Amino acid sequence: MPRIPVPRIQLLSPRLANQIAAGEVVERPASVIKELLENSLDAGATRIDIDIDAGGVNLMRVRDDGGGIEPDDLPLALSRHATSKIIELEDLERVMSLGFRGEALASISSVSRLAITSNPNEDAGAGWCARSEGREMAVAIEPAPHPRGTTVEVRDLFFNTPARRKFLKAEKTEFNHIEDAVKRLALGHFGVSLQLRHNGRVVQQLRAASTELEKERRVAAVCGPEFIDHVVAIDSRVGDLHLWGWVALPTFSRSQSDLQHFFVNGRTIRDKLVTHAVRQAYQDVLYHGRHPAYVLYLEIDPGNVDVNVHPTKHEVRFRDGRNVHDFLFRSLHRALADVRPREQLAATSVVLESAIPTQSSLQLPQRSFGYQSIPSAPSFAGVREQLGPYGQLYAVNNADTLQPNSSSMQPARDGEVPPLGYALAQLQGVYILAENAQGLVLVDMHAAHERITYERMKDARDGEGIRSQPLLVPRTLAVSSREADCAEQHSATFMSFGLGIERAGPESLLIREVPVQLRDADVEQLVRDVLSDLLEHGSSDRIEAHSNEILSTMACHGSIRANRKLAVAEMNALLRDMEDTERSGQCNHGRPTSVQLSLGELDKLFLRGR
Repeated sequence: MPRIPVPRIQLLSPRLANQIAAGEVVERPASVIKELLENSLDAGATRIDIDIDAGGVNLMRVRDDGGGIEPDDLPLALSRHATSKIIELEDLERVMSLGFRGEALASISSVSRLAITSNPNEDAGAGWCARSEGREMAVAIEPAPHPRGTTVEVRDLFFNTPARRKFLKAEKTEFNHIEDAVKRLALGHFGVSLQLRHNGRVVQQLRAASTELEKERRVAAVCGPEFIDHVVAIDSRVGDLHLWGWVALPTFSRSQSDLQHFFVNGRTIRDKLVTHAVRQAYQDVLYHGRHPAYVLYLEIDPGNVDVNVHPTKHEVRFRDGRNVHDFLFRSLHRALADVRPREQLAATSVVLESAIPTQSSLQLPQRSFGYQSIPSAPSFAGVREQLGPYGQLYAVNNADTLQPNSSSMQPARDGEVPPLGYALAQLQGVYILAENAQGLVLVDMHAAHERITYERMKDARDGEGIRSQPLLVPRTLAVSSREADCAEQHSATFMSFGLGIERAGPESLLIREVPVQLRDADVEQLVRDVLSDLLEHGSSDRIEAHSNEILSTMACHGSIRANRKLAVAEMNALLRDMEDTERSGQCNHGRPTSVQLSLGELDKLFLRGR
């Protein structure tokens, strides 16, 4: 078989080298816009105008009012590895500018017809223009009047590389990518005014924002008003780490990760470490298969982050990744945990004109419209039998009197309505209807109690441990030999969850103890589900890592079941517990626990005022 000759090593021509580099930097018109906008921002621009024609294939023009470029530097601006942003190795280790490689303009000019007109002076007639075409790579300089700042025109993208051009999508698709790039830069730099035009039509007009309200308006313009109406503001600082911005409530989750913006020192990035930290913070409150939405800004010492790990600068590497991950997780986890019904329902305690009824003065008429009837004056004589999981909140003094041992039935402060208001009725044994200062609140009682039980079990586990209660008569449970082996192997793990389990035979278990919070649960089904979780997670390390999931499974069994009738005392106790419980806006699976209907919304339903 003849030997194939090996080509000799030779230097690439400058044009071919630039076109290869362009393959890394210039993927599509949106890549060009990103690089040009970053140059404008690095130049100190406060206003940027972007003109696009035919999705960016025919023309992309970016004009700014930044510092401009000296006439003698214009040819260098189109050369490879020429930059004003770093000089020595030490500068590379503390990069604060968005661009620094010195390849963008050279790469763009190698696959387009490019013109840069710039003026670093206030004299409008002192500008100069540099032109370059990808075919010759020669730079021509000529005088051109221009106000202070720079204008870059990119025409006929990929005119000399038809193979690249044919991979471009439809005009609308390419422009959508450009618009997304502009929006990301707009979110990262509130102090800059931006105007985007496509085929002569203004598409985006964003004013500079300095106050918190103006920043929120810009976020609403970019991410939609629904996003900013369902966010929690973040502002956390530890050492040289500062995290601020907005995270959406779990109920505003998305089917895809299209509304996730994260910035490090003003640079938009996509980083696995960041994504994992955010996902972990949401894991207790996010519905399965959904994605959180957020706009977050991390400020960090430039020396502790390496931005030179990707040609398009989309990724970074943190010097102490574990510390950054833990900081992000703790900050977001605490912010989401602090969200209570008063924040979610926008119902800070509002003083009503009339006095707030107490448990002894509630006067509710008899109802018979498909929901539970409530007596006009609640009697506590027979409530003991109904209290179930809330029995521990009350102390029974005699057969006819039930006295609260907490303030759960009383207003938060005299004359004020708590966020979730007071119970009116129970609908079909599933929902609690309550009245607060804003109108009507609907509560899914099972979902709400599930979250309350779950949080209490987590607190108990992290504190003195989950207390267990011996069964008067131990229960025998028939299982498979595999399940029996698992129970025997992880008997200590079961005990840490408040379950006392012993092996009674090759295919049988003896249940001796159950958690106090779950004493009314279906014990046999509870043990089967915990066994299923343990078999799925396998090793003890994985069980420990997924202990919250196991507790969530257990809490589901110990919660109020559907179609159970609750007394007024029980319903109000549940509402008060929701107000005092972390993450009570969602159940363990991420579903909402309550919904607010304002009087205005109710009026619209019944066409009042029309």
